[in-house]
Amino acid sequence: MTLAEQEHPFAEFIKILGKGKKGSRPLTQDEAYRAMKMILADEVMPIQLGAFLMLMRIKEETCEELAGFVLAARESFAYTPSLAVDLDWSSYAGKRRHLPWFLLSTLLLAENGIKVFMHGAGGHTQGRVYTENVLQCLGITPAQSMAEAEQQLAKQNFSYLSLASISPQLYDMINLRPLMGLRSPVHTLVRLLNPFNASHSIQGIFHPSYRQVHQKAALMLGEQNMAVLKGEGGETERNPDVECLVQSVKQGELIDEVWPALFARRHMKAEVLEPELLTALWQDKIKDEFAEASIIGTAAVALKLLGKAENQAQAYALAEQFWSQRNRENMLN
Repeated sequence: MTLAEQEHPFAEFIKILGKGKKGSRPLTQDEAYRAMKMILADEVMPIQLGAFLMLMRIKEETCEELAGFVLAARESFAYTPSLAVDLDWSSYAGKRRHLPWFLLSTLLLAENGIKVFMHGAGGHTQGRVYTENVLQCLGITPAQSMAEAEQQLAKQNFSYLSLASISPQLYDMINLRPLMGLRSPVHTLVRLLNPFNASHSIQGIFHPSYRQVHQKAALMLGEQNMAVLKGEGGETERNPDVECLVQSVKQGELIDEVWPALFARRHMKAEVLEPELLTALWQDKIKDEFAEASIIGTAAVALKLLGKAENQAQAYALAEQFWSQRNRENMLN
């Protein structure tokens, strides 16, 4: 057999996924791990990567596949952090109906001594407002490396770092969305990366079916404290107009908890998204009941996850206290 006739090692994984209705099956965790390891090592042809991502998209990833992908991604990181981080917060969806009020939730937590590391990627879907751009509008400079993120966390308890600085290969893959016209498993796995190995992590998703996939994958990855919710627009943000199911892992146990809606009627979405309103609201220059309920409600979910409160009522009361006592002159003390 000539070299040209030899089967490429990555073809194994494409065959497993693509053998038709009766012959195909999901990848095992080990197979998913080996496949992603090859992808991140640039050992895969572009045509193979496209086929693989779209086959995964058609069938949707299992918790075993997701856990394998994340393990391979974590092993590829070139930086070993030395700082203890409290909360990993992923931000990849972008917002299109409402402003990203959850950013003020994270800054509220940071102001009260909780170290929050946020990671995301912007611009891969048209018509959405992404975290990185909004932070710059607020005068908050995103980190440019893991080392700088660690410095920011030590100084101000908050840092945002783009996926481009964490894993350039995953960043390139997530930006294939305009080319493919579809999301891929990369949009799911990046939410579980937890690059600083934070003691707690929280994720938002858009499609409800992915809640349990995230929850079970986190358990398989050994995460002790994580939560996932159907967030507003797919971001990690509690929509106060609707009931919110939070599915979590707490000390190795799977827990489902419903947080009730905070309003009887839904609010209208904004006609134009103006990031400057986040600063105005923080400084008490404007009032917005939906925004404040989003901020306090999202912070409450995080505070309960972090063990700062025993129940929803205590978590909400503590979040309200943080909001009422915030430093209105400075978002990051």
